[in-house]
Amino acid sequence: MNIEEFREHCINKKGVTEEFPFDAATLVFKVMGKMFALVPLERIPSQANLKCDPERAIELRETYDGKITAGYHMSKVHWNTLYLETLAPTLVQDLIDHSYELVVAGLTKKLQAQLKALD
Repeated sequence: MNIEEFREHCINKKGVTEEFPFDAATLVFKVMGKMFALVPLERIPSQANLKCDPERAIELRETYDGKITAGYHMSKVHWNTLYLETLAPTLVQDLIDHSYELVVAGLTKKLQAQLKALD
């Protein structure tokens, strides 16, 4: 999966915005203002950081050794770095969805209600 495909999958999710809060080369995707994906655009090979359940994160790192690692410059417990072009697009999409769902589950009830009300 390339960066454009990754971006397309993220931005099509309900309540998602994209921005550059850190610098001009780090694209961040947020749902209702909370980050669920981070993409350093100038990194080669293409990478993305995604939030992940801690137990699943360990399992993924063991299964995809070198292709999924502990989150670069992120909490090593809750974030993974994915090397996008080395993984099946369906796996990357599943992990984007997982990250999004984790963040949505952690939103306040008010923000969850606002998200649900979006068209």
